[in-house]
Amino acid sequence: MSDGFIAFKGLGWGAAALLAAAAFLPASSDSHWNPLQRLSTKSELQRPGLLKKNASLSTTTTTSTSTSTGTTTTSLFPQLTTISSNFDIQSELVAGEIPASSVPDVGAFRFMCGPGQIARDDPIVYPGQPGKSHLHQFFGNTGANANSTYETLRTSGQSTCNSPVNRSGYWVPALLDGKGNVVRPDIVSIYYKRWPQSSFHCNSQGGYPTKFDVEGVQCLPLPNGLRFIFGFNMLDPSQSPTGSVQFMCGEQLANFETMTQAVNRCKALPAGTHTLLARIGAPSCWDGKNLDSADHRSHVAYPSYGGGPDGYGGWGYQRCPTTHPYVLPEFTMNISYRILTTDDATKWRFSSDDMIAGSAPGTTFHGDWFGAWDPVVQAMWTDNCINRNLNCSGGNLGNGYIMKMYSGFSWETTPHLVPIPA
Repeated sequence: MSDGFIAFKGLGWGAAALLAAAAFLPASSDSHWNPLQRLSTKSELQRPGLLKKNASLSTTTTTSTSTSTGTTTTSLFPQLTTISSNFDIQSELVAGEIPASSVPDVGAFRFMCGPGQIARDDPIVYPGQPGKSHLHQFFGNTGANANSTYETLRTSGQSTCNSPVNRSGYWVPALLDGKGNVVRPDIVSIYYKRWPQSSFHCNSQGGYPTKFDVEGVQCLPLPNGLRFIFGFNMLDPSQSPTGSVQFMCGEQLANFETMTQAVNRCKALPAGTHTLLARIGAPSCWDGKNLDSADHRSHVAYPSYGGGPDGYGGWGYQRCPTTHPYVLPEFTMNISYRILTTDDATKWRFSSDDMIAGSAPGTTFHGDWFGAWDPVVQAMWTDNCINRNLNCSGGNLGNGYIMKMYSGFSWETTPHLVPIPA
């Protein structure tokens, strides 16, 4: 289910053509729910049939009042009060075609980001402490910093991820060239996927597990304010990294377990510009209780096949741990770095690598995510791309609308290198 750089670049050009050709939103022409007619007078999570009745969910029901919108939001699981966008979301959507089905694969939603700010900030690990963290490359919300909260992300900043309807914050360690510069990525492709909520994969009929369970007892949308870290654990290096980190290089983007192997592959190719791709997958299992945890990881987990390290002796299908039985749309980040003929990529290291003595380049790669989607647009891609099992690319929301691409987007970031900030 992974997408290569060549594929998502082609899909992106197709989306760009659609964006250029469309300048208005069409009227709804089918019987599907039109979220533009149902802005946040009621939580979209309360729609009948979205969540099946479940005793453990009902015990965690929360009710809160939004002072910014004047509405009351009741959730069937813990999350922060929905905050609507403070701009007209119609201005950020254009007309597009309904994408094809992804059956027999899972529903998919893809979009692209460019690089944003570079800062020694981490609003998850060091909230309110600017300059405390190792150097990070941000993308997504252009205002994300050490003081960011769900409320500030939802109410301020533009976005380098298609459109400010996605004000979520994403960040990874900055890549350094060994000569005093940060290597800025060109493109970040993000790929959300999950079984449709109506699928038997998402419903164990109140019992956990059953032989038909693939993931967990319930598939949910992303809760407001959820945040987590995945990949190498900088707070506890003794823990095994998560996220199945891979590095790739070459026309066919062959996978390598280490960054050094991928760079050596680039060196073996004919002279010219090449692409180093770093890929990491976010967790998809949630405990259904916490939006964060002390280590910023324990409230989420990954599904597994069970059994021993070799994969044998398990139950033969993926499922979430019983401690984390709720399935969220998982996302994979593909981060593309150009290697120019003037670069010596053998000297490249992530800013976090030098914090762990003796670590090889890329060893400490990890990702951070702080969710802050517009609630209506998130419901669009969840209801259509995911729950209708569509193959959505280029910011296509699966319902005749596409997220606009931000002004200034380019396949090749300029400048390629910037000095490490003081």
